[in-house]
Amino acid sequence: MKTKTVFSCSSCGYQSPKWVGRCPDCNSWNSFIEENYTPIAPGSKERVSLYKDGPVLLKDVVAKDEDRLKTNIVELDRVLGGGIVKGSVILIGGDPGVGKSTISLQVSNHLTKQGIRVLYVSGEESVAQTKLRAKRLGESGSDDLYIVNQTDLSLIVEYIKKLKPQVVIIDSIQVVFDPGISSSAGSVSQVRECAGVLTQLAKTTETSIFIIGHVTKEGTLAGPRVLEHIVDTVLYFEGDRFAIYRILRAVKNRFGSTNEIGVFEMVSTGLAEVKNPSEIFLSERPSNVSGTIVTSVLEGTRPLLVEIQSLVSRSSFGYARRRGQGFDFNRLSLLVAVLEKRMGLALEAEDIFINVVGGMKVEDPAADLAVCAVIASSFREQEVLPKSLVLGEVGLSGEIRSITQVLTRINEAEKLGFKHCILPKNSIKNLKLKKSDMEIIPVSTLKEALDIILCRQKQQA
Repeated sequence: MKTKTVFSCSSCGYQSPKWVGRCPDCNSWNSFIEENYTPIAPGSKERVSLYKDGPVLLKDVVAKDEDRLKTNIVELDRVLGGGIVKGSVILIGGDPGVGKSTISLQVSNHLTKQGIRVLYVSGEESVAQTKLRAKRLGESGSDDLYIVNQTDLSLIVEYIKKLKPQVVIIDSIQVVFDPGISSSAGSVSQVRECAGVLTQLAKTTETSIFIIGHVTKEGTLAGPRVLEHIVDTVLYFEGDRFAIYRILRAVKNRFGSTNEIGVFEMVSTGLAEVKNPSEIFLSERPSNVSGTIVTSVLEGTRPLLVEIQSLVSRSSFGYARRRGQGFDFNRLSLLVAVLEKRMGLALEAEDIFINVVGGMKVEDPAADLAVCAVIASSFREQEVLPKSLVLGEVGLSGEIRSITQVLTRINEAEKLGFKHCILPKNSIKNLKLKKSDMEIIPVSTLKEALDIILCRQKQQA
């Protein structure tokens, strides 16, 4: 067949016979790259059905629990929904050096200790380099862990059919290439076709496959967007490569919830599980200073206590800056406007910086009141009420709206020695609180909340 030239969108995989500035499918600018393409002759490839049987009635289908392989890494099993489902394809993404290959090798060792056969395909590192990394992690390997340095997809498929492993790890999909496609490894066509072949192989042989993917400078997975649609689960590593804490988050999971997170600490022997993230995030919290407060956010079923810091200072430029590390910028601007309009705080000429300690990204609206309180604390140079937990969503009229899972958040704070909890008045209705030393302070407006959080501290002093 004659080789043709096509232009493919690096974001979504859309193909065009000529270069265009804007993708008509995903509206991305300057995303088209030139590739060589060899059309496949009709009938040259047989279509293989993923399922042996034909259509059946839904009412006749017998539902059963999915068989899962436990990795014995509790944080990872939680994110996956209880373990690795047989025949599933899991995509792991993250910045360079964040720990993708490390967690993959740790999973391999944990599985082989249970007698599960694992094939680790390292396309970026030689077998000797992988062995050195295993030694740094304190693992020497076992009789069920096979490692190969290969990037040819056809040979990888042969290895899988020959060894019949239960779990396969591909490190990484960007270096794997199909010799039947003329474009280079890492191109849109190669990533899409290789992922499709591996997914079909996983479904037909019930082999669980981990695929490691690179990310772009914008933080999204490199390659066509269809890559995320092909796989069953997409996991992202969050956190700076120079920080010690890593957060593993599921953004797609066909076999579990996408609200769960796993917290890890990078140590000399690899990624260690963090059993109590709340205590870790609050361990270095300063005392007797303004601009710091604690709130509780929900990540799936787990309540996490996080420290929110603020710095408000006079602007030296022509316009005031607003910056949020771990907090949505648009939400921050909205809360600042509420403080200016409803509380009369003169923030128009002040630079406002918000930081969520520990690399967390807060999306829970229950943190609104804490953000407002910490900005007011830094602006007025007043400390907040000590050992207090602040919860509540702030409305545009300055009202404090109710939140969910209040009892779970309170119990977590009480374990860590908090004495006061400021929360919305409507949230304590029908709430069965056990007798404890924690003082529950319901509030209905932002002014009422700030008077308690800031002025009570001043009175106690």
